[in-house]
Formats: sequence, C-alpha cells, structure tokens
Amino acid sequence: MTIPQTVDPVTVEIIRNAVASAADDMNATLMRSAYTPIIYECGDCVVALLDDEHQVLGQSAGLPIFLGNLESCTKATEERYGREIWQPGDVWILNDSYLGGTHLNDVTIFGPVFADGELAGFTATRAHWIDVGSKDPGGSMDSVNIFQEGLRMGPQKLVEGGQDVAGVIDTIATNVRFPYPTTGDMNAMIATIKMGQVRLEEIVRRFGLDTVRAARDEIFRQTERLEREVIGAIPDGVYSAEGFLDNDGIDLGTPIPVRLRITVSGDDIEFDITESADQTAGPVNCGVAQAISACRVGYKLLVSPDIPGNGGSFRPLTVRVREGSVFGAQPPAACQWYFSHLGLLIDLVAKALAPALPDKVAAASHGDSMVVMFAGTDPRTGREYVSLEATLGGWGAWRGSDGQDALINNVNGSLKDIPIEVVEARFPFRVTHYGIRPDSGGAGQWRGGNGVIREYEALHDCTVSLWFERSVTPAWGLSGGHDATPPEVVINPGRPDERRMLKCNGLPLRAGDVVRCMSGGGGGYGEPERRDPASVRTDVHDGHISARRAETVHGIEVTPLS
Repeated sequence: MTIPQTVDPVTVEIIRNAVASAADDMNATLMRSAYTPIIYECGDCVVALLDDEHQVLGQSAGLPIFLGNLESCTKATEERYGREIWQPGDVWILNDSYLGGTHLNDVTIFGPVFADGELAGFTATRAHWIDVGSKDPGGSMDSVNIFQEGLRMGPQKLVEGGQDVAGVIDTIATNVRFPYPTTGDMNAMIATIKMGQVRLEEIVRRFGLDTVRAARDEIFRQTERLEREVIGAIPDGVYSAEGFLDNDGIDLGTPIPVRLRITVSGDDIEFDITESADQTAGPVNCGVAQAISACRVGYKLLVSPDIPGNGGSFRPLTVRVREGSVFGAQPPAACQWYFSHLGLLIDLVAKALAPALPDKVAAASHGDSMVVMFAGTDPRTGREYVSLEATLGGWGAWRGSDGQDALINNVNGSLKDIPIEVVEARFPFRVTHYGIRPDSGGAGQWRGGNGVIREYEALHDCTVSLWFERSVTPAWGLSGGHDATPPEVVINPGRPDERRMLKCNGLPLRAGDVVRCMSGGGGGYGEPERRDPASVRTDVHDGHISARRAETVHGIEVTPLS
C-alpha cells in the first residue's frame, strides 16, 4: 500500500479537529454513563485515540498525569502477546502498577479499531475505580506491598469478539467491595471504547486510511517543529532542583528526596531523575511510565503549554529513570499514593528552569491531592460506603499575576471537588465549613494563591483516612517571594481530644467528631514590600490575608471591613 507523500492543509486541519472531537465524544460518554462520583462529578478519568503505532492522535481534557501514558498499556499488551493478538470486537483491561505506572485503582480499558480488516488504531480510557479489593476500603495509606493494594490485572480480554468474557468480569465483581457501581463504571468505560471505535471508523471511512495516516504524519511533524523551536529558545545548560516528600507513610520521620537535572542542548531536552530516592517501603512509588508522564506534564506546563499534545509532542524530550527508585518501582513495591512525588517533580521543573525562563516560571503550587477518605456503613441504607475526595489548594504566583486560590493540584488538572450537596446526599456526614484559608498563600509582590478549609462532621461511627503532603517542602516562593503555609489537619479542633496529623489509615471516628482539613497555598513571587498598597487593602477586605499580615509583612495598616 502506498501512503500519499503529501496531504492538503485543509484536510489536515479537518482530521486534526475530527480526532479531537472524537475524544470529546468519548469523554462525554464516560462522564454521562459512570456510576460513581469520583468519575461523573470529579472527572478522575481520561480518554484517548491512538494510531496503529500506539501514538496519540487525540486526547480529551482530563488528568494531566495520564498525558501520553495510555499508549504504554497497548504497547505492553502487544509486547507480551504479539501484534496478531488484536482482533475486531475485543476490549482489554489492565491496571498493573508497573505497566501502567499508577495505582491499582486507576483501571485502563482499551480496544483495537479496524477499518476494512486493517488495524487503524486504538481507543483507550482510564478511570479511578472506588475500590479494587485492597486491605482497606477504597485504598490503604499504610500499604507496604502491592498485594495489599487490591486486585492486580495484567493485560487481558474483557470482551472477545463482541461478547463479554464472563470469567474475567466475575473475577472482578467478586474481588471488590462494591460490585454494582464498579461493574457500572466498567460498562461505562466499555461504552466509551465503543464510541471511540465508531468515531475513528467514521473518520477512516470518510478520508481513507492512507490519507488519515498522511495527515497524522503532517500533524506530528508540525508539532515536533514547534516543540523544537521553543526548546531552542532556552539557553543551553544544565539546570537542577530538588525537594522532599514528608515521608512514605510508614517511616514518618524520614523525608524522601526528589532530584531533577534538566539538560538543554540545542533543540533537545533531557530530564534526569535517576538521583532520586530508592523505592520506599511505603506507598509513594510508581512505575516508569508514570514518571515519564510527570516529566511530560512539567515540560508542557512550562515550555509549550499552548501546543496541543499528540504523538509529535515529546520527540525532543528524553527522560532518564532508574529502576528500583521511587520513579521506577519494581515488584512488590507499594504504589497506592504514587502521585505525591510526581506533583513535587512537576513543580521542580519550573524551579530548575527559573534562571533560564524568569518571565515564564511560577512559584510552586500546594502540590498534592490532599486526600480525605471516609468509610463505614451508611445507617440510612445499611450499605457499606467509601467517599474519596481530593482537596483544593493554592497555586504559585508569577511575574505579573497573583496565584490562583482553591484549585486542584497540577497532577490532577481538570479534576473537580465534589459539591457539598452531593457529599451530604450520598454520604452520612455533614460539611460544616468550606472556604478560603486566609494567609496560606506566600506573600510577595504577587501573592500566592490560598488553600481552603473544608470541615466535616461525622453523623455516625466511621473511619477516616488521610494523605496530606508537602509540609517538609511547602510551596516555595521565587524572586524574593515567601513560601506558602503548609497543610494541616485537625481532628476535633478545640476539644480535649484534639489531634493533629497529615496521614492516617482507618482512624476510628465517633458520631459528632469533626475533621478540619486545611490545604496549603502557593508560593509568592517578588519581594512583598513591593506589592501595590491598593492590592494589599483589597486582599484584607476580601479575606485573602489578615490585617496582621498586611502590617507585619507589607508594612501597611488596613482596617478590616465589618
């Protein structure tokens, strides 16, 4: 078969937008069909269309940490079973942390797309399942090996020739705590795969596979050229940065170092994370595929945020990862909370390149998902439940702008917090306070964004698990800007049994107990004394900073509004 050497620009743009629209259709199918709030409210998911060489054609908005990562699942399957394994009507499933890179709760479902009997590509989706049979409901904050974290599936067929593989589906249903919503989410993901297959088949039928491939090559070529142009504008050199996770959740007194070295040479860029910590006993490890994704996120956020991601995006970027490190976990390392060191790594990209790109970098963000998870038996229904939420926080300021308040961290991108109304309708606890946490952002000529205070009251006996990070290395400021306030969690604030902690697993709560979660802010940018006095007054009047900070840090007396 002869592939056309050229394709006209109009056709290229139509195909470029067609695959993007197909990905959006897939995403809408998943969000509208899912059974659990972590997907349909929070959006803890992503979808993509791949070509027959496992390169990204189109990807929907979703979690950036999955950027360019779904293809690792189709590649791993083909490497294990051979090219001939792909057959029409098949749908596959995989959640192995060492292949897909994330924790076992992130399940990837994918399938081949055929046109006139020829493999044209793949459709894939990944979503968080609320429970996969770990030793604790929803996931464990203190796991020390992968076997404690739930059902681990290598690549296997979920649907064969259009027919469900009953044995696999039964194995899943009998190994999770919530089989009804879990299989509901699974079927929503299968429907998403089928939607993508239909859309990609329509594109191929309309234009022909040769033309689609020619357009793909041109899109990738254009993208690579643009990427190399922006890299080429960065001064050649070696740039380094490091930070520390608080701990691994097991040894609470030992910080975990994350070290990054970036080498820019012409229009090529290399990220080296081989000097980071060895894999830990606790669950802060990840597979190589996810470490590469984090480097890609840091790269895209800073170097080329305006260029859409596809198979040409990362050709100038290489990533060096050391097997046996926290970024190259080997079995049986625990991987449940794999994202904490990845969020730190993403922020370190900006810190490392700050000397080379002072007008583009931002101070650090709050940096972590700040997970709070309740579990128990709902007295209203008699059913077991688990509620998993990420907590919003502040992002860093940059030259010319304050940081944003109350955003999800950079790992999670378009993930949303669950509305109070949904929380209180679905789960037996009350959200008694939700608002901005004043003074949590770092002071500066441009202040860092503030974190939030989200307070829960248990309405029955239950348990709470916490995973809050970045107190050892809180969000740092740049160019004289101050560091942010780190996170804090208080159980029963102001009571005789008050306790403070950032991590815990299955802590028992009694009806009436209160959990106050306070997330960190973003770092400030520029010297605080240079902040516009009018902006300081507005900050106080709007509740972003206290009158005390205005006076002690900025040297301005402000009377708060009554």
